[in-house]
Amino acid sequence: MPEAMRVLRDELPQIEVTLSSQYSPSLRDALVKGDLDLAFMRPEPNVPDLEYRLVVKEPMVVVLPSDHPLAACETIGLQQFVGETFITVSHTAPTVRTVVDEFVLQSGLDIRASYEVDNLAMAVSLVASTRGLALLPCYARNFLPWSVTSRPLAVEPPTIDLVIGYSRANTSPILSLFLSRIDHLLARCRSIGAENHASVA
Repeated sequence: MPEAMRVLRDELPQIEVTLSSQYSPSLRDALVKGDLDLAFMRPEPNVPDLEYRLVVKEPMVVVLPSDHPLAACETIGLQQFVGETFITVSHTAPTVRTVVDEFVLQSGLDIRASYEVDNLAMAVSLVASTRGLALLPCYARNFLPWSVTSRPLAVEPPTIDLVIGYSRANTSPILSLFLSRIDHLLARCRSIGAENHASVA
């Protein structure tokens, strides 16, 4: 969110910003404790102290080896997962795991995970080494090496929310400033995202 950082630095030139990459449950705990002012994260259920603002709904995509026979398809149906090595996310990403599990369950197909992964790097590595298939949020496409590619699902894909999370009890002036600009910042992000999608299409 470079635009967000620009706004904060323009109005608070002495601000110090620390960026940290953690799992959503860890970010949730840090927000509740007051160790973080805000976080870009997946929404964590049953945390009444936290407020969420939706940034974007990310569709899930199929990630597979570039030379896999299914890579020749424009889209991939979930029935094509049957008999393939299926790689799913572990419970370190509970929101993503729930979305994937419910999608597979509702299909009624006999699709069982052979491996569980804790992070994107592990998912990509296992896809390449086991020649398996994975369902991952579409942002994963930005980090795929040449040996791994992605395809959209042939049906309406499940989506996973990316949100800005913060504690209602946090009275930080920096957080207040950020929230006062949030609608403008989110509109810019969605506009940039739409332009990028159009250029790829």
